[in-house]
Amino acid sequence: MFKYEVLKVDKKCGARIGKFTTPHGIIETPVFMPVGTKATVKGLNPEEVYELGSQIILSNTYHLYLRPGHELIKKAGGLHKFMNWNHPILTDSGGFQVFSLSTMFKINDEGCEFNSYIDGSKHIFTPEKSIYVQQCLGSDIMMAFDQCTNPNISHDEAKKAMERTLLWLERCYKVSNNDNQMLFPIIQGNIFEDLRIESLEKSVKFAKCGIGIGGLSVGEPKETMYKMLDVMKDLYPKDMPRYLMGVGSIDCIVEGVFRGIDMFDCVLPTRIARNGTAMTFKGDLTIRNAEFKEDFTPIEEDCDCYCCRNYTRAYVRHLLNTNEIMGGRLLSIHNIRCLHRLTGKIKEAINNDSMTEFRNDFMANYKL
Repeated sequence: MFKYEVLKVDKKCGARIGKFTTPHGIIETPVFMPVGTKATVKGLNPEEVYELGSQIILSNTYHLYLRPGHELIKKAGGLHKFMNWNHPILTDSGGFQVFSLSTMFKINDEGCEFNSYIDGSKHIFTPEKSIYVQQCLGSDIMMAFDQCTNPNISHDEAKKAMERTLLWLERCYKVSNNDNQMLFPIIQGNIFEDLRIESLEKSVKFAKCGIGIGGLSVGEPKETMYKMLDVMKDLYPKDMPRYLMGVGSIDCIVEGVFRGIDMFDCVLPTRIARNGTAMTFKGDLTIRNAEFKEDFTPIEEDCDCYCCRNYTRAYVRHLLNTNEIMGGRLLSIHNIRCLHRLTGKIKEAINNDSMTEFRNDFMANYKL
């Protein structure tokens, strides 16, 4: 049911184009996955998301477990039917949300007890529970339950969390027995090179058709993240996709693919859209600002999205500043399409063995 084929490798830097076959369709990599945390990409319907070029979306186990509940979604026929998305879905394990959203949690080798961010009720997630919930959701790709850590902890603390993640991975692997769902292990190790290498080497035996890189883009400088990716670049399995979790800014996607990454996801494009920010190949634009009041050009001149084909910066600014829902919708459409256009240009560069030049030229003209 699952197969990954490397179609092209850039001769200079090793960036890749691949074809990832799943039960609900083929994914061409490099790929950005829009996030539908609660079984919807905020503000957009599934047809719009697909027409923008989205091949796969991500939903979150933690949120769907709390509301409406995994058993209800199972009764509905699974997440694909529940949300009317007949294409691949990846579900996060809930590990990151347990640690980032819960005001109180207790963790040990057995699992994690946490308080719901909704009503404060107590819940327990174990590796087995995370996998069971994801099996009820019926996603194509399941993520192993892991312990994510912030970047300012000691080496000893990071090592303990990495070892616990490996312990949990083995337990996830034992109960992930559905041929229609693929389990991705998650590499941890914080910002320590030796731990990243150890985590990768010990996770590989559990990786059948994909591996995730977690615990990055959680507050550390971008250069530190790139350093960790450089350390791991030549150690990944060659015949499966590599997924950098929670990363979705334009610059990080370019730098990530340059370092051998195939898959990305992030809430960023829709979140900043609702706050009035547009992504462009030259840098982000805060469309709410007064400088765009009489700007009757598209958000981005060469963009083919619905927003840029039909509306101006001045109009979108007006919508945003009068709290019209349409403003956030239009920028969400633009931002998601922007990232898909980006991966398209990256594929062209890889096909021409010019990803290094593309990356250097692109970043020279991109305003951080």
